[in-house]
Amino acid sequence: MQQARSDFGFAKPLRLLTAAQYRAVFNAKRQIRAAHPNLLILASHNDLDHPRLGLVIAKKHVRNASDRNRIKRIARETFRLNQHNLPAVDAIVLARPGVAELDKAALAKLLNKLWRKLANRAQQPQQVSRK
Repeated sequence: MQQARSDFGFAKPLRLLTAAQYRAVFNAKRQIRAAHPNLLILASHNDLDHPRLGLVIAKKHVRNASDRNRIKRIARETFRLNQHNLPAVDAIVLARPGVAELDKAALAKLLNKLWRKLANRAQQPQQVSRK
């Protein structure tokens, strides 16, 4: 049985919209990370009942505008399909060098893997960091 299409939307409440919302994730005391050499997802728990997504696809790492748009489109789509498996977190997808060389299928597979990793790490109890 399929869920209603509206259950898998990507409306404004599911997005990080302001600089303050991005800053809250970057400055969070307890960040949750899911990393790969080509992508990084940073997240922190929010006080809402749903996850939110922000994107930072820098021109420095992805020169071509069509590649940046493709990466953002695929990141939004994978988030949209995985949002029901994610806890209430604010997540930011950051591009790293080399991400533009991935094709659509490889990028979607990588992002799905990172969303699963993020969900697992967000469910774990807080661990003491060793510095």
